[in-house]
Amino acid sequence: MGPLPEPGDGRPTDWSRSYHGLSSQPFPKDIAEILMAPLDPEDVEIKPDGLIYLPEIKYRRILNKAFGPGGWGLAPRGETNVSPKVVSREYALVCLGRLVGIARGEQEYFDPSGIATATEACKSNALMRCCKDLGIASELWDPRFIREFKAKHCSEVFATHVVTQRKKKLWRRKGDKLEYPYKE
Repeated sequence: MGPLPEPGDGRPTDWSRSYHGLSSQPFPKDIAEILMAPLDPEDVEIKPDGLIYLPEIKYRRILNKAFGPGGWGLAPRGETNVSPKVVSREYALVCLGRLVGIARGEQEYFDPSGIATATEACKSNALMRCCKDLGIASELWDPRFIREFKAKHCSEVFATHVVTQRKKKLWRRKGDKLEYPYKE
């Protein structure tokens, strides 16, 4: 195979192999400000195990605000790997025709009928991981932010599983209630 075509030569870029545009130049200041804007605490969620996260749709909204709908995309870089319990695939985040991040997404599944849904969740997982390279939601990896967010916006509570009656500590946002099958 010859060299990969690059944008501008009339042939499409093969994003499954190309690194075109990687670190070629920073995005303009107005885009950078959108990408690195502090998170709105109202957008951050917490899982019952205490892991805080930004819902995937919020990443898409930030990318749309920064680059416009159609100004960014997620390109697969290889085949989907399906093991007996996990789906994974590598993706490239391309913004304004430049590669800006590569990440492998993964998602567990419990029944073969759930592979299609797991494949979509795998793509979402890769998107969130790629967005770290742009500075989006970088606070979520900062231990000090995590501690302060949980102290201010979350509660760790004792919960009972309504079926098994087992008790354990779970996290929730202050003002929210635990969801079935748990009850405080």
